[in-house]
Order: sequence, then structure tokens, then C-alpha cells
Amino acid sequence: MKSCDYIECADERYKLRQVRSDDAQAAAAIEAICFPPSEACTLPIMKERIALASDAFLVAVERETDQMIGFINALCTDEKSLRDELFTDTRLHDPTGKNVMICSVSVLPQYQKQGIAREMMRNFLGWQKKLGKQQAILTCVPGKVKMYEKFGFTDLGESKSSWGGEKWHEMCCVLK
Repeated sequence: MKSCDYIECADERYKLRQVRSDDAQAAAAIEAICFPPSEACTLPIMKERIALASDAFLVAVERETDQMIGFINALCTDEKSLRDELFTDTRLHDPTGKNVMICSVSVLPQYQKQGIAREMMRNFLGWQKKLGKQQAILTCVPGKVKMYEKFGFTDLGESKSSWGGEKWHEMCCVLK
């Protein structure tokens, strides 16, 4: 997929595309709304993620306005567990890594519970599989475990992560 390409989805309210270099401000603003300050990605790190890992960054935009309403962003590595340093150190991104570590799934509150995250994840996982990735790994708060299980992830139990002072569950989706 090229950054100018849109992914067709059945929903007439939004469309999906790869991130663009000028999306950092909007993505950081959405992240700041969806996550507490101790967990949200900063604008400088968001810019780095976009520059280094655009092939692991999917955006949902409203069809009428073309404004970003959500996104999934990740870094790639051969590591098998998502460690806290991946959230802040983009140098850990290895484009040839066999695993994709999802840093965040964010959808603006007014667009939540409409299937947008599910559709983004379905497309994101399919895209990463085509790129040859073997697993998608993420951490989530306990209240989101069931949602990610519906997306095809398996709960691996409590994570070692203490990112943002939270307790997290590590979840994995095999892409082979």
C-alpha cells in the first residue's frame, strides 16, 4: 500500500489509508484525547514513528471531511514481548523484524463503538501479514481484553509492562 492509497471498506462514513508525513499533529491530538497523559505518545515521538514506521501505521479518516478520526500505529522487531521502551525509543524499530508491536489503537470518542477499531484492526493485520510479519503483539488494560479477543488476539496474561503506572495484559495475534 502506498501512502496515497485508500483501502476500500464498506462503511460510508470513513475510509482507511496509510499515514502521511503531515498526519503527526492530528495523530498526537487524538492520542492525547484517548489516553491519559502518562500513556499518550508525544508529538516528537509520533513524528518519529511516522518517519520510521509508516508501513506499520494505518489511519481512519472521515469521508466527508478527510479528517483523521482514528489510527493504529506500531513498530516492528524480532522481540516477542512488548516492552515499555518501545513506546518512547523509536530506534528499537527494525523494519525487517518479524513481529509488529502495536503501540496504540485510538479512535476519537464520538466515533467509538461503531466498528471503526475493528475494521482498522482487520485491515491492519491483513496488511502486516502481507508484509510477512508473523505476530502482532499489544498490551491493553484489563477492560479491553474482550474487545481484542474479538479482533483475533489471544490473552497471554498480565504483562511485565508498567507503562503509565497501569497494569496491562499482553495479547498476541498469529499472522501466519
